[in-house]
Amino acid sequence: MSNAVANGVAGAGGGIIAQIITYPLQTVNTRQQTERSAKKGLAKQPSNSSGSNNTLVQILHVIRTEGWGGLYSGLKPSLLGTAASQGIYYYFYQVFKNKAEAVAAARRDKGHGDGTVGMISWLVVAAIAGSLNVLLTNPIWVLVTRMQTHTQAERKILEERKEDLLREASESSLRNSTLQDKLAELDSLKPRPYGTLHAVREVFSEAGITGFWKGIIPTLIMVCNPSIQFMIYETSLKHLRAKRAANKWGSKRVTALEVFFLGALAKLGATVTTYPLLVVKSRLQAKQEIGGNITLRYSGTLDAIVKMIRHEGLPGFYKGMSTKIVQSVFAASVLFMVKEEIIKAYMLLEHKHRKLRLNFQK
Repeated sequence: MSNAVANGVAGAGGGIIAQIITYPLQTVNTRQQTERSAKKGLAKQPSNSSGSNNTLVQILHVIRTEGWGGLYSGLKPSLLGTAASQGIYYYFYQVFKNKAEAVAAARRDKGHGDGTVGMISWLVVAAIAGSLNVLLTNPIWVLVTRMQTHTQAERKILEERKEDLLREASESSLRNSTLQDKLAELDSLKPRPYGTLHAVREVFSEAGITGFWKGIIPTLIMVCNPSIQFMIYETSLKHLRAKRAANKWGSKRVTALEVFFLGALAKLGATVTTYPLLVVKSRLQAKQEIGGNITLRYSGTLDAIVKMIRHEGLPGFYKGMSTKIVQSVFAASVLFMVKEEIIKAYMLLEHKHRKLRLNFQK
């Protein structure tokens, strides 16, 4: 097995474990990102589904109204997407990393440089790997976003129907008892079952095959997120290893806990920098009825940005950021730690296998 394949498998394994642990936070964060709320003075503030922007309160609200399953809506395609994304990303990242290191070594042999890969090269390597990953896996994440926000969208539709009934009652002679019966009937309705195949059919019926690549522009721009993340991570790891190598008495190995904290630091810097693009991407991929008012529905990336600025202001681009920081930083830390441990185990097994083969040949 090549080191690129080993890194791909390790990345997929680490990503799956991190995703399972942090998925409830991701579900709540996606709902926070796609919740529309107008600037004061422009329109009546829509009611938040949980009545609070507090993450813990929203998690408890989902459990109370939808059960534990509500926090894990879309988990199956999400795990598939995570395995595919991390596997593809780390495979191509390692392939291009090997090429960058080979080029750096060749330049050193010719008397140019010290043989190490520079910061710009790390950014380019991460950007290429990220772009390939986005183009291949975007359809999966469109389905995951739909499934995570389905209940929220259904609730918005029911709220609109209630408002229509109240408006109709105020403009006509609709009896109060009839109105109450109709409102009670709407209250008794529950969100329809919504599986992966349902999401596939819905996306295709709305926009055809191109619907599975909704949000591709901000997602491609967001390739700079892992680029920034890996630039910080690789640079910090390189510095730590150099410091350890110069230490004559202490341990020269980088521990799993240190990798955990380096991964957290790298993801924190990347998330804060690129979060507005993540909100735009989620808005485009979610079911558009979630916005209620047609002026808050988006035809594309630029339309989404303009309408968000006009109706919600700059705070709209940072909805749920605290939740995302906790979720993504913790997930990245777990991913890096698990990935490095899997790679270590693979290298140990590879060394033992090579040693056994040499002994057998003797």
